[in-house]
This record gives sequence, C-alpha cells and structure tokens, in this order.
Amino acid sequence: MVYLDYAATGVMLPEVVEAMREAELEFFANPSALHTPAHLAMNEIEKVREKLAKMINAEPEEIIFTSGATESNNTVIRTFERHEIETSPLEHHSILETAKIFRGEKKPKLYSYMFANNETGELLDIKTLIEKAHTEGGYFHSDLTQAFGKVPIDVKELGLDYATISAHKIGGPVGIGALYVKKGALFKPLLVGGNQEKGRRGGTYNTAAIIGLGAAIDEIFKKRASSEYDTRVRALRDELARRILEEVKGSSLNTDLSPDKSLPNILNVSFRAAEGEAIQLYLDAEGIIVSTGSACAAGDGKPSHVLMAKTGDAEIAHSSIRFSFGVSNTKDDVEKVMEVLPGIIDKLQKMSTIEV
Repeated sequence: MVYLDYAATGVMLPEVVEAMREAELEFFANPSALHTPAHLAMNEIEKVREKLAKMINAEPEEIIFTSGATESNNTVIRTFERHEIETSPLEHHSILETAKIFRGEKKPKLYSYMFANNETGELLDIKTLIEKAHTEGGYFHSDLTQAFGKVPIDVKELGLDYATISAHKIGGPVGIGALYVKKGALFKPLLVGGNQEKGRRGGTYNTAAIIGLGAAIDEIFKKRASSEYDTRVRALRDELARRILEEVKGSSLNTDLSPDKSLPNILNVSFRAAEGEAIQLYLDAEGIIVSTGSACAAGDGKPSHVLMAKTGDAEIAHSSIRFSFGVSNTKDDVEKVMEVLPGIIDKLQKMSTIEV
C-alpha cells in the first residue's frame, strides 16, 4: 500500500504505540485521585504538557488537553458565543459550522484563521491579521492542526491568543489534542463537571493517549533537527507535482509549491474532465491511498468548499485530489503513483463529455 493521506491522519509511529502500551500497564490510575499511582500518572501528563508548551513557546499552564482539534475549535468559538466572529472561508468545518451557529454582535471580536490549509497546504499570512485583531481590542485563534510538527510555530512571537493542536496528524493517537489559551484571554469551558485541567475541561484524563502525544512530539524534535519535512518530504512532494504536470494531460496545481507559501507535505491537483472521487477509487484499487479533500467532508458529494472559495470553479473543485506525505514515504511511492495515474486519468477523460 502507498499511503498518501497523512493530512487526514498519520500512521501511528512505532515509538508512540510502544509508549502507549507501557502507559496502559504502568500509568493506569485515574490521575485526579490522591494515591501514589494517580500521582505517577499525573506526573507523566505534566511532562507531556511541558514538552508541548516548549514546542510552541508557550507556558505549560497555557496548555489544555482535549479530545482533538474539533473540541479545541468548538471550545474557542463557544467562548465567544453571541460575539462577533470572523473566519476565512477556507477554515475547517468545525470552525465554519460552529461560528455560523454561535456568532452574534457582542464585543470583543474573535478572529479565527487557520495557520495552514488542510486541503491545499497553503500557509496563511496571519501575522497582519493578528495585529489588526489586537488593535481593535479583539482576540485571535489559529487552528494549527496541519502545520504543527511540519513548520516551526512560536505562539508568543506570533501573538496568538488561542491555538488548536491535534495528535493524529503527527503520528500520535486519534482522540487527543490540545488547546493553547494565552494567560488572561477570555475562556469558557466547553465540558464541565469536573476539576480536571484546573476546571477548564471536565472529564477523566486519557493518560495513555496523552503519553502517546508526548512520544510523537519526541519524534518531531528528532525529525526537525534533520529538517526531514522541509528537505526530503518537500522534495518528494515537488517531484510528484513536476511529473504530474509533465505526464498527465489536463492537470493543474492548486498548491503553490513555493517554500514560503505552502506546507512541505501537501499537494492538491485538479485533473480536467476527470471526477475526483472516481480518481480516488481507481487509485484505491491499485493500493494508493489519497483523498479528494478534507476527510471530515468526505461522501457529501459537494465540491471542496476550499477550492470553491479560492477559484469559484466547480470543475476544478470536483476534479481535485489531495496527495499528502509523511516521513515514511519514499521515492518508490512517487514511482508507483506515476505508474498508474496517467492511465487512470486518460481513461476517465475519454469517458467525459468535457474537452481536455
């Protein structure tokens, strides 16, 4: 199998699996209890909190563990219920749909713009927006889900008030994430009913998953030292882009390959006169795993809201495929894609009534 859907979820790293297996055996106690096994479990949780804080240049007490990015995003939006909320049309549905329900006209205003887009890999220039928000007395939230672990992020240098993080995009487990909340920023818990996370998020700690996140962070620090994403992974992404443009008729890129414009691991391509879901299914039959966009919106039959917002062209949006790489991908994976992709596109184009 050639797995090129890391933007949907990463393959769990062996180091993460082992760390979680040990955690289930050694740190099984409820961390909120008062006995020794509970203290041991809580100590491990706090170690991970410190690792995560260090990675984004935050303070440990500014990190709240959640069940993932959707909960983190919802928590921020719900904190500003009935307030003005501004987002970009490129946001994840957990931002767009929640903001649609809960926005109002109260001040202060919340700005929520993702750091990097999950479908195209585009890096958004949020620095100017953050300055604008603060000048107006507002607050700024950024969904770091796709960028976290791929590019350096400094929440203090950026001036972020809130930031969303997810573990399973970086080889950690599904079901664990975090929310950065700057000291003094407005905050209202989404989940209540317990004193966990200093009363900011009720619910028993998922100790093993948090430790799994910590193990993934350890691996990220190692990979960043060798700049693996920004060198080897980017080179694979760019090679696939070059070959698609050269060898596949009617192909066009929806990702700007410039290092300062996009993440190093995401490539979004449209194939004229070929429907995206059909391409995905044909590739799947060949053991090549890709997506047509956000996994959270898969199967709804609608064109990508991201590409519609960027291009306004339903044909481009309907014919798009997202290839997203991880550190385990190799040149052989690019070769395997190019062995079958041109034939698949040619076959679909011949069945279409649209001229290429």
